[in-house]
Amino acid sequence: MSLVAFRSLKHRNYRLFFAGQGISLIGTWMQQIAMSWLVYQMTHSALLLGVVGFSGQIPSFLLAPFAGVLADRWNRRRVLVITQTLSMLQAFALAALVLTKTVSVWHIIPLSILLGCVNAFDITTRQAFVPDMLEKREDLGNAIALNSSLFNGARLIGPAFAGILIALVGEGMCFLLNGVSYLAVIAALLMMKIEKAPERAQKEGFMSEIAQGFSYVFSFTPIKSILLLLALISFTGVPYQVLMPMFAGNVLHGGAHTLGFLMAASGLGALGGTIFLASRKNALRLGMTTPVAGTVFGLGLMAFSRSHLLWLSMLLMAITGFGIMVQMASSNMVLQNIVEDGKRGRVMSFFAMAFMGTAPFGSLLAGGLAGRIGAPATLFVCGLCCVLGSLAFSSRLPSLKEELEPIYGQRGVI
Repeated sequence: MSLVAFRSLKHRNYRLFFAGQGISLIGTWMQQIAMSWLVYQMTHSALLLGVVGFSGQIPSFLLAPFAGVLADRWNRRRVLVITQTLSMLQAFALAALVLTKTVSVWHIIPLSILLGCVNAFDITTRQAFVPDMLEKREDLGNAIALNSSLFNGARLIGPAFAGILIALVGEGMCFLLNGVSYLAVIAALLMMKIEKAPERAQKEGFMSEIAQGFSYVFSFTPIKSILLLLALISFTGVPYQVLMPMFAGNVLHGGAHTLGFLMAASGLGALGGTIFLASRKNALRLGMTTPVAGTVFGLGLMAFSRSHLLWLSMLLMAITGFGIMVQMASSNMVLQNIVEDGKRGRVMSFFAMAFMGTAPFGSLLAGGLAGRIGAPATLFVCGLCCVLGSLAFSSRLPSLKEELEPIYGQRGVI
């Protein structure tokens, strides 16, 4: 990997963020694996796995438009310190319940809803905050790709640690260490030196600004098309994660370590995808990359659903991880390069709705469908939907390119 892939790290604020967020994300992935395994062990229910996934993600769909307006109005660093602190307290609460052996699935669901509410504001604000950490706008695409590599590096390490810790000392330690890991990103945010943003023009009413965001997104065809494809893939494809405990236990006849291996393989593939994107010098041709990556993701899911061998399943998980991360990150990079600065928070809120907000509906559907036709058949159908959606997007690429080229020229991308 060449040095150009790390060029965003020359910015001090971004270096602080990269280090702090890296530690925190390892803890986040440990908690996610521990949560799904804990629910599966307590209930052995695909439906309840879907319900827990739904409860943790549905707030992103409901609250993201409000979070977008706040991200455009408020001090973004201050918002992130608050959201990270609340996430830390949620992790400590989970740890206390598990370590005292008083936890039940009816504790997990409301705590998942609480974290989902926090994440609705955190994800939107964090995406909009990326340009604030950079002195040079031309490094924005690289910073987005490095954020994704950070996410997936943690996705590689966190599940592996979680699998070992669950086997040795149980799920409670994963929740406790996740709570501690938030201290790193909070410290990094407090150490940053961010230039004060210029005062915005007279603010309109809250609902009026939300309406402006809707109008801007749905009247601009490239943004609308990118978000619709992302929403489809998130709805039909991303819920594969809630079914992973069933594949690890029922299909591959393994335990918590098997689940950790599968998720780590997915993280390794996704890390490769973000390295591929970080090595690019600009956002050109990412419009074509987006549907190709969606197709790779869908085909990977379809093949994984038919596998009964651990080594083959891990290989296919790596392919799906590559596909979904390139699809998501390339969509993010294109959006960040074409959006107006004054509407960045609101557009990123729609990005959060498309990627995180539709996933809970997919999780609920996947969990219920898996209970009827089985996890393998459910995942095959999900992968097929991703492929068909990506092919439909590809058919519209010529007209989208015509609209994007003048904007790329104005922003210096070309």
